Amino acid sequence: MKIENYSLKRNLQDPIFKGKQPLLSHLDIELTERCNNNCVHCYINQPEKDTNAADRELTTDEWKDILQQAADLGALSVRFTGGEPLLREDFTDLYLHARQLGMRVILFTNARLITPQLADLFAKIPPLKKIEVSVYGMHMDSYDAISRVPGAFLQYHQSINLLLERQIPFVVKSVLLPPNKHERDEFEAWADTIPSMDINLPYAIFLDLRARRDSAIKNRMITKLRFSPEEGLAFLTRDKDNYFKSVAQFSAQYLYPQGDLLFNCGAGEGGCVDAYGKYQMCIPLRHPDTVYDLRHGSIKKALTDVFPKLRDLRAKNPAYLERCARCFIKSLCEQCPGKSWTEHGTLDTPVEYLCQVGHAQARYLGLVKEGEHAWEVEDWRERIAQLSNEVTNPKNGSS
Repeated sequence: MKIENYSLKRNLQDPIFKGKQPLLSHLDIELTERCNNNCVHCYINQPEKDTNAADRELTTDEWKDILQQAADLGALSVRFTGGEPLLREDFTDLYLHARQLGMRVILFTNARLITPQLADLFAKIPPLKKIEVSVYGMHMDSYDAISRVPGAFLQYHQSINLLLERQIPFVVKSVLLPPNKHERDEFEAWADTIPSMDINLPYAIFLDLRARRDSAIKNRMITKLRFSPEEGLAFLTRDKDNYFKSVAQFSAQYLYPQGDLLFNCGAGEGGCVDAYGKYQMCIPLRHPDTVYDLRHGSIKKALTDVFPKLRDLRAKNPAYLERCARCFIKSLCEQCPGKSWTEHGTLDTPVEYLCQVGHAQARYLGLVKEGEHAWEVEDWRERIAQLSNEVTNPKNGSS
């Protein structure tokens, strides 16, 4: 493959960058829902050879137009994810187009399809953001048991070596599941040897259900693989001091009753384009009333007209109003329209699993007493202040 030389730059004299906040700073793109892995825990994957899914995907020209729209609105970065984005035969073309538009590229991948030619491309024209590789096991038996594809580990391992040999910056992340739980120490020790690994290892433990709500069978499998609230708490608090410090800071800023406004996050301020041209307020939220079809509109219209109206939506579910709207630890449980959609097919139904996870943490932190519900707590400000004081002024040198 011949790689032409060209300059990669943005005109920073453009009015977008002269003292004005760009309308869009970053765009997420799901190039395909298809994947060459068949991971049991995955919330999105479709089979690699699913011709129906492939036929419905946006064309190369349609994706280029979306990338151009994003760049015109000020976006300086784009994330290519999936499924497995490298399954797209036009990935190199789309990657180069994004870089020619001056955008940094974030790539989420299982790395199995990184060839010597693609690694050479990343070395010659770097993405300017570290590639993020999902790792499912340190050995063939664990990796292939999770990916459910014989030989997947060998492909992944060869590709990782290509990145290392060419000194292409990348980071790794993982999901903890029965086949690989016992390898965590080994995984963390190996991750420490990666030159560009300068972040805390991200793990998925509180797994999301299917974002398209397309398989009750798969959802039951995912549910069985989730950490229990107690297991999750034990994992989160494995470094007790750091946990207390980080959560105390988080609590002072984000823990308070959020009322009936559904969107208290950044959903709709950026968004994600799915493989078929539907612009979502965030990656998991695919409720038909909250997506915008870019095949019949523009990113600008979505951001200036459609999404702002959706961000004003209020909860109507009595259970949500009784519990979530009044709950000061809602940010700990991460209850949101996206989670409600994947679990219940609505925007405002409380997710009991997340509620249990949040309360387990709150009890450990002393924010909620045993047998108490957070939405019943009236002196939440005092409890948060006490937690902050205990962390700032620990007794006997401990939290």
